[in-house]
Amino acid sequence: MKPFKFIISGGGTGGHIFPAVAIAHGLRQLMPDCEILFVGANNRMEMEKIPQEGFPIVGLDVAGLKRSFTLENLKVLWKFIKSYFQAKKLVKEFKPHCVIGTGGYASLPVLYAASNLGAKTAIWEGNGFPGLTNRVMANRADIIFTGFPEMKKYFPADKIKFTGNPVRLGLLRTHDTQACRTHFGLNSEKPVLFVTGGSLGARSINECIQENLKPLTDAGIQLIWQTGKNFKAETTGFEGVYASEFIREMELAYAASDAVISRAGALTISEIAVTGKPAILVPSPNVTDDHQTKNAEQLTQMDAALMVKDSEVKESLISVSLDLLRNKELQKNLTTNLEPMAKYLATEDIAHEIYQMVIKNAAN
Repeated sequence: MKPFKFIISGGGTGGHIFPAVAIAHGLRQLMPDCEILFVGANNRMEMEKIPQEGFPIVGLDVAGLKRSFTLENLKVLWKFIKSYFQAKKLVKEFKPHCVIGTGGYASLPVLYAASNLGAKTAIWEGNGFPGLTNRVMANRADIIFTGFPEMKKYFPADKIKFTGNPVRLGLLRTHDTQACRTHFGLNSEKPVLFVTGGSLGARSINECIQENLKPLTDAGIQLIWQTGKNFKAETTGFEGVYASEFIREMELAYAASDAVISRAGALTISEIAVTGKPAILVPSPNVTDDHQTKNAEQLTQMDAALMVKDSEVKESLISVSLDLLRNKELQKNLTTNLEPMAKYLATEDIAHEIYQMVIKNAAN
C-alpha cells in the first residue's frame, strides 16, 4: 500500500498552529512513511513556524472576515474565492487521504475544496464555542474532534469525538514539587500561586498582581509570574517572587504551584486539566466570539474552576486567590471536577481516529 497523504490547515494564532503540529507529529509517529503537507495563509505566523517543525507548507492568498459591516469584506470575499481555487488545485494534485483543519480562516477554503472533491475531512475544535470555519464545515466534515464535552448543540452528535486538546509532552511527566520550587528559587514549604497571561501577557492581571505584591507575600504566598513581553515586573524587596516575561519550563511551573491564575484559552485549560491544578480563569475580552468566556463558563458550570471577569480583576482577583489558597477542600473539589477534561492521550487519540478512518476508506 502506498503511504497515506494528509493535508493539515490551520493558523493565524498559536492556538491553531500548535495543535496542527501536534496532530502532524502524532500521524507521523503512527505512520512514519506518511506524507504531510501544511496549508496556511500568506504572511501569517504559520508560514514561519511550520517549516521550523520540519514540515512543508503552502500559502494561500486568504484573509479573515471582518465581523462588522465594511467594504473591506468585498476584498475578503474575492480572496476567499481565489484561495478556494488555489486549494482545489492543490488537493487535486496532492491527492490527500484526509484533510484536517484546526481552525483559522486559511483552513476554510482547503476543507471546502476537499469536501467538494470527495476527500475525507476532519476538523479539530478546541474551544467550548466553535470558530466560524468549524461552524461552516460542521455538516461537511466526516469527523469532529473537540476539546470540550457537550458540543452537540454546535455539531452533529454522530460526528463528535471528545478527545481533548493536544498538550506539550513535558506536562504529562511526573515532577517533584519541592525540586520544582527550588528550581524557581522558592521555599518548598510555602504555597505557590502560578500567574500567567500567556506569552504576550495580560495587562489587567499583571497590573493587579504588581499592585498587590505586598498583601500576597505578607499572607505567605509565593509567586511564579509569567508577565509576557509587554510588562516589566518590579519585584525588588519582595521574597518568594519569581517573575519572568517568558517561562520555557512550563511543566515545572505547574508542578511547583498550588493554584493557577490564567486566561481561558482552550490549550491553557487543557494544560491546567492534565496537571490537575485548581484555577482562577480570567477570560480575555479581546478574542473573536468571546470564546474564552464561553470556555470559562463551561468549567464553572462543572464546578471545575473559578472565574473572575476581566472588568472585575482589580476588585476581586486577589481576594478570590487568597480564599482559594486557604481552602484545601475547595482546591480538592475543583481538581476532582476538572478530571473529565484531562485527556492525557489527546494527540494519540486524534491520530488513531484519523488512521482508522483512512484505513477503512482505503479498503472500500
